[in-house]
Amino acid sequence: MKPRLKEKYKKEIVPKLMKSGKYKNIMEIPKLLKICVNMGVGSATENIKELDAASEDLAVITGQRPVITKAKKSIAAFKVREGNPIGCMVTLRGDRMYEFLDRLLSISLPRVRDFRGLSKKSFDGAGNYTMGIKDQLIFPEINYDKVESVKGMNVTIATSSVDDSNGLDLLTEFGFPFRNNNSSQ
Repeated sequence: MKPRLKEKYKKEIVPKLMKSGKYKNIMEIPKLLKICVNMGVGSATENIKELDAASEDLAVITGQRPVITKAKKSIAAFKVREGNPIGCMVTLRGDRMYEFLDRLLSISLPRVRDFRGLSKKSFDGAGNYTMGIKDQLIFPEINYDKVESVKGMNVTIATSSVDDSNGLDLLTEFGFPFRNNNSSQ
């Protein structure tokens, strides 16, 4: 069975973007390339079990085993040495990417306390969008009893669009809850 958002992209979003007149060819229409979920665990320098718990949580959330990331250089002020494990990340593509995005938009983001929408300023200039999530407890897959400490994560959505306006159009069609006003935040 194909993911719901993948079907929506092919049957609704592509024709709607083609009718908008911005694109001459169907191959110009932006699409999702990958989603990277990154969880930095700064306290892993003192307690390696924190990193194991973060890795386990990320695996449950994404459905894919994360890669442990290591420090690229030593920073004495943070007690970090080159090569120390300091986080974990997952890169999702294909059906898993669409399934994760569906769960993020329909289940997890509505569970965020005092949620006022996503900022439109978080695009990188090439149509990719990055957002921060303050705690992993918004995902229903996480067992509250097993959580030792609350950890945040970064979610980066990479698109094939050439600029931010095309990326914004694509993500809006997917149902991203962006803020309407361009005021502060």
